[in-house]
Amino acid sequence: MRDKTSFIFDLDGTLTDSVYQNVAAWKEALDAEGIPLPMWRLHRKIGMSGGLMLKNLSRETGLDLTEEQAERLSKRHSEAYERLQGQIIALPGAVDLLKKLDAENLKWCIATSGEMSTAEINLKVLGLDKDKITLVTRDDVKQGKPDPSLFIAGADKMGVPIEECLVIGDAIWDMLAARRAKATGIGLLSGGYDISELERAGALRVYEEPLDLLNHLDEVASFE
Repeated sequence: MRDKTSFIFDLDGTLTDSVYQNVAAWKEALDAEGIPLPMWRLHRKIGMSGGLMLKNLSRETGLDLTEEQAERLSKRHSEAYERLQGQIIALPGAVDLLKKLDAENLKWCIATSGEMSTAEINLKVLGLDKDKITLVTRDDVKQGKPDPSLFIAGADKMGVPIEECLVIGDAIWDMLAARRAKATGIGLLSGGYDISELERAGALRVYEEPLDLLNHLDEVASFE
């Protein structure tokens, strides 16, 4: 495998155990608007930006969401997610993985399709200060995943070519965006997708969670 020296991490489901809280928050928001959607459909869209997810669900269900309704849904989701923040924890190995990269002088950043308000909740459980790390959120780009803009912006902020980056993510949307950006996708099972789905979307390797990746880091990165 070609050595990669820089890492771009998704956040929800990749570094923090927060996918199902995200699903529950969207379910609460949609229920409040009288839009009945099963949670499994919502889960399949986590990883997209909120706006793109709502457009996707509108197409699948035939619902015609107005711009005002979409804004209301986004606000309700943020409020519900904030109430659930006490359930969110760092995934096993996430903190140690980032510390290992720092110790090895390997560049890394976080690129999330969540807005800053939700990103801060996740950064808190990781013990990270948004002002002391390289961070890209949905607020920084015009389009969310599977568009590659988030990851390209992350590489730009680190000052490295996107082609020399590993994108670590838990959803097919991460892998599709990585492939479109010409980065190398590394999948994690911690978001609920299985190995075959992640590999079909472009993952070169798939690990269980950050701890598993940490234990096999020499498979994807060089420390020389």
